Amino acid sequence: MSKKIFCIFQFLVLTYTTILTQPNGTIRGLVADSVNGESLAFANVYIESLNRGATTDTKGYFIITRLPGGNYFEVQISYLGYKSKTVRVLVQSNRVTDFNVFLSPTSVSIGTVEKIGEKVIEPNATDIGLNRIPIQAVERHPHGVETDIFRSLQYLPGVQVVGDVSARYYVRGGESNQNLVLLDNVVVYNPFHALGLFSAIDPEMINSMEFYKAGFPSENGGRLSSVLKINSKEGNRFDYSGKASLSLLTYKGLIEGPIPNGSFIISGRKSHSRDILKKFLNNKDAPFSFYDFSYKINYQNTDPEFFDNSKFTLHGFMSKDDLVSSDKYTADYKWKNNIIGVKRFLMSDSPLYSEVGVSVSEFEAEIIPKFSNERAVKNNVRDASIRIDYVYIFDTQDELAAGVKFQTVKTKLSWMNRNGIFTDVTGFGANVSAYAKYKLLRWEQLGIDAGLRINLITLNKQGNFSSEPRINYTYRILPEFAIKGSIGYYQQNITTVSDENDVISLFEPWFITPDYLPSAKSIHYNLGFEFNIGSWFKFTTEAYYKDMRDLPAANIDKRYEDEDDFIAASGKSYGSETMLELTQNPFHFTTSYSVSWAYQKINGFEFFPKYDSRHNVKSLLEISFGSGWQGAVTWNFNTGHPFTPTEGFYDRIYLEELNNREFLESYYPQTLLGKKNSFRLPVYHRLDLTVSKRFDFDLLKFTLDLSVLNVYDRKNLFYFERDTGKKVNMLPFLTSATVKIEI
Repeated sequence: MSKKIFCIFQFLVLTYTTILTQPNGTIRGLVADSVNGESLAFANVYIESLNRGATTDTKGYFIITRLPGGNYFEVQISYLGYKSKTVRVLVQSNRVTDFNVFLSPTSVSIGTVEKIGEKVIEPNATDIGLNRIPIQAVERHPHGVETDIFRSLQYLPGVQVVGDVSARYYVRGGESNQNLVLLDNVVVYNPFHALGLFSAIDPEMINSMEFYKAGFPSENGGRLSSVLKINSKEGNRFDYSGKASLSLLTYKGLIEGPIPNGSFIISGRKSHSRDILKKFLNNKDAPFSFYDFSYKINYQNTDPEFFDNSKFTLHGFMSKDDLVSSDKYTADYKWKNNIIGVKRFLMSDSPLYSEVGVSVSEFEAEIIPKFSNERAVKNNVRDASIRIDYVYIFDTQDELAAGVKFQTVKTKLSWMNRNGIFTDVTGFGANVSAYAKYKLLRWEQLGIDAGLRINLITLNKQGNFSSEPRINYTYRILPEFAIKGSIGYYQQNITTVSDENDVISLFEPWFITPDYLPSAKSIHYNLGFEFNIGSWFKFTTEAYYKDMRDLPAANIDKRYEDEDDFIAASGKSYGSETMLELTQNPFHFTTSYSVSWAYQKINGFEFFPKYDSRHNVKSLLEISFGSGWQGAVTWNFNTGHPFTPTEGFYDRIYLEELNNREFLESYYPQTLLGKKNSFRLPVYHRLDLTVSKRFDFDLLKFTLDLSVLNVYDRKNLFYFERDTGKKVNMLPFLTSATVKIEI
């Protein structure tokens, strides 16, 4: 089937290009690290004489079309922390000229993004709501225990969290279950460790990340609010190497190296102490134990007779968390992820890319209440998918992309609501979806990305034969000033169940939306402006409106077994975000301000969800001191989040105990809650800093990181204990250190 689709797609694009054939040429290449051969995503490629450029994709590839054939051009390549390079290339008419560029890391990594020229590299990029995040930027951010990809998202405007304890995030008024996390294009259902404190995906395995807060294009589906695409490293292609690091929470190791016609990389991490977690949990003990393990193997045979120059990749990820208490009155918690995938990537002689991927993603979780007051929960998810994608780049620089996805998902959820009614929800469904999009990029001032996603079969049968049109656009009025916008329709057929009154969610159980409910939907409207002065000043502002419908919500008032377990809710959010970025060696400074409103409505009752916060300020200053010294300072401020107050208590007697002569003594204290989320916490603010020093020796490299969180020990209120009314604060003044050794 893949070959048939490929032939049809290639016939259409070649027919189109034959009509438009001109004596122009195309250059295409790979930008990679000269030390290990690792591809460099989001590197800048620029031809100064033509004022044209491109940015490498997540695989490190770039392509520039419609260049005058028969001429030599000076191609300049730059990337964060690497020495810039200029390559002289002969462009051949009506041909694709391939070449690779290997950049050398600077002896002392710089703390700013280097851009060549005084011009935006891709002036018509349709990237509203998109943040491209190289892993080097994540490593420079202050971190509480160790480097974490999800906590790095918290520095972006439009991303909310509800406390220092959890790295679980909420994007522009959407629930956390509306965020899609993809690891090498495979869904990760619970990417968190230890109370959601940090990511289960080891940053050492990551090459780059793309984070869509809005305007995510038609190839991405299945969620309503955001998409995080994590691209892992491929391993050292030239030599064997390894890393080991030790933090106050974990120890981990990584090995990588070449294999015949390829490379491999393996990483593992294990918790060894939980003492530092007590600082996050108000000095309460949490008997956590967890690990994660990742691997990737790449193989490419250049003999076209057998493999057509295809590149094959086998990748996997697994993680497990246990919270097991010796106290019989304290519940136990367990959850794990398992992922395995195989991909085939083909770059043909024409400007055509194709990728076929087969993957399986599993998630299992359980709450074992023992003799505690916790409610039993058991959850299983198995997701098997086949994905086929094609991208063709025309001589005009326009792009045509198309693809299809076949998916089966089986979920099983057993849980007990707060009224003591036990529910068993089992779902199995198939999803067949196809997409096509056209990116109009032929004019430097205008870029349009118009696409359509069609759901032929969905996990929830009420979503069958539905369409999701989307369009992103950029119009650059002046070289320094651009207007950007997007409108998109999104659909989601799998969700989680959670209790708004839970202060901390250890994990969120997943299930397929029952067929008696329609598929959840959202419509995004986004409009923004961007102003650039050279490579040192960037100012952006975005306004958004999000309309969410048919959101599945737990029927917490269910009292009889024949009542539906879930009901449809709705929501809306709107606001604006402004961000200023200044880059001047050795400083890099960003600050943002956002104002937003989020609402949910269930059974006619409208309220603010727990992640709603009206005003937010986020500032980050990075400094390169030289001689291997780096530093960063962050300051966050936000107005208080909503919470439901406690109005009183009452004693509850259960009917099944009426025949007991001692039933009058068999009562249970219950909390009487006030109006949902009618109160707000005080304002929150916190200052963090980090300092790192890198030592380079002949045989190894040694890095020491020191971080300080909540420098001035701000007493940020987290919640009130329900039974006592006692105030519980968030993270106090905290120091942590990490030691890393590279061979």
